[in-house]
Amino acid sequence: MVNQGYVETSNVNVAEELVTMIQTQRAYELNSKVISTSDAMLGRLTQL
Repeated sequence: MVNQGYVETSNVNVAEELVTMIQTQRAYELNSKVISTSDAMLGRLTQL
C-alpha cells in the first residue's frame, strides 16, 4: 500500500555496499595473482 505524501526510503546502505564491493574487488585481485603465480610455477616445473 502506498500512502500519499510519504517518501519511500531505500533499503540499501550505500556506504556498507561500497565497503563490500571494495573487499570483493581486492579478494578477486588477490585470487587472480594466486592463479597467475601458480601458473608460472607450474610452467617452470614442466620445463625441468
